[in-house]
Amino acid sequence: MLGSDVASYRGCWLGLGALLVGLLGGPVGAKADLRPAQACEATPDLARLTLPLSHVAQRIAAGQSVKIVAIGSSSTAGTGASSSASSYPSRLEVELRTRFPRLAISVLNRGVPGEEAPQMVARFDQAVVAEKPDLVIWQVGTNALLHDTSMDAVTDTVRHGLDRLKEIGADVIVIDPQFAPKVIAKPETERLVDSLSASAKQENVNLFRRFAVMRYWNETNHVPFEQFVTPDGLHMNDWGYQCMAKLLAAAISEAATRIPQTAHVPTMAH
Repeated sequence: MLGSDVASYRGCWLGLGALLVGLLGGPVGAKADLRPAQACEATPDLARLTLPLSHVAQRIAAGQSVKIVAIGSSSTAGTGASSSASSYPSRLEVELRTRFPRLAISVLNRGVPGEEAPQMVARFDQAVVAEKPDLVIWQVGTNALLHDTSMDAVTDTVRHGLDRLKEIGADVIVIDPQFAPKVIAKPETERLVDSLSASAKQENVNLFRRFAVMRYWNETNHVPFEQFVTPDGLHMNDWGYQCMAKLLAAAISEAATRIPQTAHVPTMAH
């Protein structure tokens, strides 16, 4: 009887152990389930703005308010975020206010899901110019890829739009497409990314290289897509928007407080 009881207890413990392994998805420490979220990172060269934000710099130096208008499509509107407060413009405002606590900084969200460049440019007067912004952030290009729009047409529209934005005297930042499964599956993706980079350089405005930053997360830091992209394989999630806003805020802060390379150096008295 004793041997039978021991065997019975042993069988119960083995069964319980198998159940726990099944519930936990493997042995303790299995990285697929228990690995913590990776840190929000990017190399300085990827997230840096090449040009100083001279208009914003003047406002900051004078202790004046700074108004930013973010215009774009769904990834500006915040599709994929758990709430509007988790969209990148909302998070950007929080990040910038943390960096400049004595300034009144506002970021207006003018994103409309599904729009392409022509629809955005058509809204510029009402959604952007009328607000008299100090900085305009234009996220553009993703929907053109998804809709297989002519890349030449996109380039022409973007350059026309940048000309219009420059007329109002605000600083301008272009944001290129996200590095996400549905975007990188399109054959024209690299061409569009290169085109937006060339357009920004030709028009003498800044480019925030979202595509390169997100590619760095995935390919260099080995952050899985599910950490920063929603299950639809396209839109960013709360982590993705938050990290993007953090890196963009750092880039804006640096570019708006950058010491000019031509700064006057006082001569020594004799």
